[in-house]
Amino acid sequence: MITGELKTKIDKIWNTMWTGGITNPLTVVEQLTYLLYMKMLDEKQIIDERNALAFGSTNIKKVFKDGEVWHNPVTDKDVEYKDMRWQNFHTLGSVNMFDMVRNNVFEFIKTLGTDEDSSYSKYMSDAIFTIPKDVMLSDVVKAIDGLDLKISDKDMMGDVYEYCLSKLSTSKVNGQFRTPRHIINMMVEMAQPKLDDIICDPAMGSAGFLVSSANYVMKHYKNELMDMKKFEHFNKTMFNGYDTDPTMLRLGAMNTTLHGVASPNISYMDSVSKDNDDEMKYTLVLANPPFKGTVNDKTIHANLKAMVNTKKTELLFVAQFIRSLQLGGRCFSIVPDGVLFSTGNAYKSLRKELVDNQNLIGIVSMPSGVFKPYAGVSTAVLIFQRTDAGGTNNVWFYDMKADGFSLDDKRNPIADNDIPDIIARFKNLEGEAVRTRKDQSFLVPADEIRDNDYDFSINKYKEMEKKKVEYEPSDVILERIKCLGEECQKLCAELSNVINED
Repeated sequence: MITGELKTKIDKIWNTMWTGGITNPLTVVEQLTYLLYMKMLDEKQIIDERNALAFGSTNIKKVFKDGEVWHNPVTDKDVEYKDMRWQNFHTLGSVNMFDMVRNNVFEFIKTLGTDEDSSYSKYMSDAIFTIPKDVMLSDVVKAIDGLDLKISDKDMMGDVYEYCLSKLSTSKVNGQFRTPRHIINMMVEMAQPKLDDIICDPAMGSAGFLVSSANYVMKHYKNELMDMKKFEHFNKTMFNGYDTDPTMLRLGAMNTTLHGVASPNISYMDSVSKDNDDEMKYTLVLANPPFKGTVNDKTIHANLKAMVNTKKTELLFVAQFIRSLQLGGRCFSIVPDGVLFSTGNAYKSLRKELVDNQNLIGIVSMPSGVFKPYAGVSTAVLIFQRTDAGGTNNVWFYDMKADGFSLDDKRNPIADNDIPDIIARFKNLEGEAVRTRKDQSFLVPADEIRDNDYDFSINKYKEMEKKKVEYEPSDVILERIKCLGEECQKLCAELSNVINED
């Protein structure tokens, strides 16, 4: 969890760049990410060199090659690799450091991976270093050193990244980039990605779901990743993502690279458009698609129109999830509550599709404060499996009341947290059969959902426990009101006397 002290330090970096003329929040995050990436590249090599020395190995791939020079194609000059390492350039004076970072280090990191057809190289090719002054760069570099971030501490890196993304003003407008990391991690823990999965986030933003999935796989399949074939799948074909914002594609590419995925398939694409030919391709979809807005009817893929006749993005994306999954593939997606109970024909037809033609597994209803401070919309996690032959038996409902943070704009940590319980119960759905409708989670037969016109809202099925409230006798209450009235009259008379005396 990011501390108040760390938030203050990040705010200082933000303000330094803001007052220095970089006023677009997305640009601030982008430039800060470039610098963090430079630092992490050096730190990773330091760790690799120490490990190699400890185990007597010489077979390590170094980004910064000992005793060699890199030819800068922009300046047509050679520069020593060692001079481009963070540990060296950050000690230079502001003028020399600015020249080294802007003209050499930045150009160097843009070339990484160009020997492969990687997402990183594809979207970094048109990246621009926009920090305008040497003094600003010097201040920001010193502040980054003060954060004391370690590449090995991926949770802290994630916290810092999420906090930066939460400051984006655009998140208040278009719903991008705003999935809290603890919610992402919850969904990944529920999904339990396997090493042979093919994972996709069709609305990836900064690639939070892909990064969390990669961390899960590295933690649970450490030994299996020693197999070269499996390791190649992990690096090249396992992780896939789409977005329509080139800046976010760059951020996502750097984010996945920093977290150990060498070459994910990240592409510029509108996932619900005619350009998307993904069909029966993935085994796992994890997503938080755009909630509001509509798309041009002429651009929507015909297969999606056939499934759900609408221009609403929240419905089209769910339809695309179904379309893109292999038979047996699963989806864990955040959806606005309207998807669960809205009475429009398109909404009902999509819910009918999930119950009757696919396997609707579960719905986690989340409180509206989960996405504060930049959105107060009520949401749920929709969980289903593609079968094309039905299979919905009992649908699991969970009423999340707390996620470990206050549900106001401040989102301060609190003790109440349903997430561990959600994960534990989901992993043991067989044990949910004994629970009643008064419990926080329970199972609902598919036929009951059909009888309720395919309504997925938890309140439709949850039995509310009523508590008897005892009130004082009415004559006692009336007497108290009378006394209060008399006291009020007395105070008014006293106030009037004071005014008249003046």
